[in-house]
Amino acid sequence: MRVPSTDGVELEVHDLGGVGPPLLLCHATGFHGLVWRPLARHLEDRFRLWAVDFRGHGLSSSPDPVRGFAWEGFADDVHAVVEALELRGAAAVGHSKGGAALLLAEAARPGTFAGLWCYEPIVFPPAGGPGGGDSGLAEGAARRRDTFPSRQAAIANYSSKPPLQVLDADALAAYVEHGFEEQEDGSIVLRCRPEDESQVYLMGRSHGGWDALPEVACPTTVACGGAQATIGRELATQLAGRLPAGRVEVFEQLGHFGPLEDPVAVADVVGRDLLPR
Repeated sequence: MRVPSTDGVELEVHDLGGVGPPLLLCHATGFHGLVWRPLARHLEDRFRLWAVDFRGHGLSSSPDPVRGFAWEGFADDVHAVVEALELRGAAAVGHSKGGAALLLAEAARPGTFAGLWCYEPIVFPPAGGPGGGDSGLAEGAARRRDTFPSRQAAIANYSSKPPLQVLDADALAAYVEHGFEEQEDGSIVLRCRPEDESQVYLMGRSHGGWDALPEVACPTTVACGGAQATIGRELATQLAGRLPAGRVEVFEQLGHFGPLEDPVAVADVVGRDLLPR
């Protein structure tokens, strides 16, 4: 399904099936909507599931260069999907940038969601957060290898070294299967261009998410990992404390890629927290 957003963007939205109240799934930087499939399989008996490819990711188009990858554009993408699918008042789950996009979207239009579940949303205090800034991530993304001779070669590469070696096998397979475009010679090329991913990271500290958190009134879980987490318990607690109805969930054995590391464990908690009571 194609959905128009702002800045000339067209979004790809994936119907992941299921029965029950609707649930929108929003991915992290560099990924795409179909990496949620392993987690969605464990929620399809409880929710009607949708996932979006954000601008510049997966099968969605990139924005015009004037606005570029300002993160408010990802919030626009959320609003576009909510309007197209008539999801106002539904719940949503976001990972990393996807979590930040949901918080920005709800703050901009309160009442968009009935509840949010954000795993390590990239929302830092104005003074900055852990990890030494985003310039290193941007530089690394710009140098990212974007071509492999085959999907099998890509999976072998990613599964053998950081950071993606921690991913669940099905989540990694979904990332490679749908995150690359096959060429005539059988090689594959990343759909999320390294230069675009780099720009996303560079813009990651310039949004106003921290100041907007008090506007997010719906019940919101801020989840984080315990092992090599980007957000971590301390910052997750600060984030939740700025939310009128925030709470913290810590997955001690997971890192920043938690929903893709252990989809079953994360799905169980998502279902518990977001199912209407």
